[in-house]
Amino acid sequence: MPLNRRDLLKTASAAALIPNLKAAADEFAIEVSTVSPKTVRITFHPFKDGQPVPVLDDGSLVRQSWGQPIAKLGPKSAARTIKSGDLRLQFKPDPLTFAVEGVQQLKIDPATGGLTFLTGDAPLLGFGEGGPQFDRRGDNDPMRSGQGGYRLGTNGGRVPIPWLIGTSGWAIFIHQPAGAWDLSGPEAKFTRAVPVAPRGSTAPPPRAEPAALDIFLSVAKEPATLIREYTRITGLPELPALWTFGYQQSHRTLASREEVLDEAKTFREKKLPCDTLIYLGTGFCPSGWNTDNGKFDFNQKVFPDPKAMFDQLHSEHFKVVLHVAYPTGIREMRGTVKDPCDPAVRAERQPSCYWKMHEPDFALGVDGWWPDEGDALDGPSRLVRNRMYWEGPQLDRPNERPFALHRNAYPGMQRYASFLWSGDVSSLWETLKQHVPNAVNTSLSGIPYWGTDIGGFVPTKELTGELYVRWFQFGAFNPLFRSHGRSWKLRLPWGWNTGDPGPVEIQGYRQGTTPPESELHNAQVEPICRKYLDLRYRMLPYLYSAVREGTVTGMPIIRALWLHYPDDPVAVARGDEFLWGRDILVAPVFEQGATERKLYLPKGTWYDYWTSEKIEGGREITKKVDLEIMPVYVRAGAILPLGPVKQYTGEKLDEPLTLAIHPGANGSFLLYQDDGESFRYRQGEWTGIQMDWNDARQTLSLRLAPNSKLLSKQKLLIKVGDKQKQEIFEGRPLSIRL
Repeated sequence: MPLNRRDLLKTASAAALIPNLKAAADEFAIEVSTVSPKTVRITFHPFKDGQPVPVLDDGSLVRQSWGQPIAKLGPKSAARTIKSGDLRLQFKPDPLTFAVEGVQQLKIDPATGGLTFLTGDAPLLGFGEGGPQFDRRGDNDPMRSGQGGYRLGTNGGRVPIPWLIGTSGWAIFIHQPAGAWDLSGPEAKFTRAVPVAPRGSTAPPPRAEPAALDIFLSVAKEPATLIREYTRITGLPELPALWTFGYQQSHRTLASREEVLDEAKTFREKKLPCDTLIYLGTGFCPSGWNTDNGKFDFNQKVFPDPKAMFDQLHSEHFKVVLHVAYPTGIREMRGTVKDPCDPAVRAERQPSCYWKMHEPDFALGVDGWWPDEGDALDGPSRLVRNRMYWEGPQLDRPNERPFALHRNAYPGMQRYASFLWSGDVSSLWETLKQHVPNAVNTSLSGIPYWGTDIGGFVPTKELTGELYVRWFQFGAFNPLFRSHGRSWKLRLPWGWNTGDPGPVEIQGYRQGTTPPESELHNAQVEPICRKYLDLRYRMLPYLYSAVREGTVTGMPIIRALWLHYPDDPVAVARGDEFLWGRDILVAPVFEQGATERKLYLPKGTWYDYWTSEKIEGGREITKKVDLEIMPVYVRAGAILPLGPVKQYTGEKLDEPLTLAIHPGANGSFLLYQDDGESFRYRQGEWTGIQMDWNDARQTLSLRLAPNSKLLSKQKLLIKVGDKQKQEIFEGRPLSIRL
């Protein structure tokens, strides 16, 4: 009987030891391969019909092979030391063990294909989006994907990424098979997933077939090295367009053509920065952009002339993104957009056919897509779908970076610049609190472009102007800065002072409640939203440079304190705050009625962003807050590039770029610039300005980064405390003494 590829690759809805799958202990083969000096691949092949079961291509690996194995082992192999790069693996046959002394020990059970390893005494991080906690120790996780994961309302949808980071200096990625992870004891256990019958089927579950166990073990003391190793395995992130990091405003039930255009006009009249307008489909709301979920025909009530409307929105410098609901029940999508379209197979199962359904609307001027649903898809199919929304648009617009916001994902999704949001969460203070560590672990898992529904998707009695403001502040420091949810007019920056929460959408799915009338006339919300919108757009030069850094190093935008302070155990264990890029520390406020926020500043000197107060770190501090303030701190030595406030990312303003230098330590920063839209940066059409601050000499040095070119002269305003100086960088090395 041939291997059933679908059964082997799909993510099951339950996982446990498989009693009816017992391979003979004397029938297996192991290959050990060197991936890099810091990463080794150990592949256990059980036998079927006298042959080793191969590793199947699920699309997640950036390459299928890293050369010839450095060792081949079997049941009769003797104990030995295997040198792989910088690692020395101690192999023992009974029990089947691979160990890096003092770091990690892997034991493989030949009978079940299961694995045990040491949890250690330091926090375990990563593991994808969602789940119960920041430190994964103590978790018993079936690794179920989708909205039905662990506590959707507060912790968000579950996108399990089988990449577990030991902050003591190791990481494990299990490429195949899918399975459950029990991290509740000193010795962790990985167990193969049980195949299950499709939902609603009366047939018995598929028979469990033998599957290869494909393990990648990375060992490094430097956190940045471990992060780079994951991208060595699954690929580096692609660079999205600049506009995708501006503010994105989502809409639900639409009243008319006039309402669509008036909402856009109001942003510009109020001078509230915004780049993107997103429209939900009909089906999840009574009146969306299309005729029904999964359809590509426009709702004539609100989009009678879509091209003319898109042209008008484009003239006002908005991008247009449309929601697309994937049909329920489809479990598999295979192929690419360049494959032939088979008319005998349902179109939605083939990227080539399915993308053609998008093309007529895309040709009218649609700028991006919001692919929803797809929970029934197996893991590899989710990645195929991620890939389709990256490669499909390039068929028609080959020099334009696409945008897609996904609900489901798989390892390797970063190669397609896929954005991810945390699903249909509830408007609760607990949700906001849980989303801080969620942001950190998602980012550590190779998913750099992440965000949440600002305010929460399902309104509850806790949805007030205060909760919305606190969520908006947090969202301003998410890679995806997007407001969405039911009672949708309260997701507009000015919506809390109009008395109109938007249409009440009666549905059976987690309906929620409408905020009380007293909350619908809150004049505080709009000016605070404006403050954080302006801040986000001023910080875009810093953010975009951090985004680009991730595409060459794998370093995420949202960073655990562990990434830069691995020798500080308090910082390593801190999951209620994060670094935004290298130099900015963010401590979101997630307690109702808070008048102070306790936070930890790692060792070194820090500056309060709002007051410029200088504070010594290595300790916990208490920051007084009102509704307007979310604590933000800047590291001494930071060179913080701040642009002028823009109404959209592409706005051309003849104002200098401010370089705010925070003295007290040496520092450096690589400012990255390109046209923000095309792929011409791949041909060297980008500017990199390397900046170095010498604190003892109070001197800033600027030079053009290797392999870059100056696209335009750069006006600069350099500020150090009360001192400032204006300069123009013209590509030649420049030294500025303050």
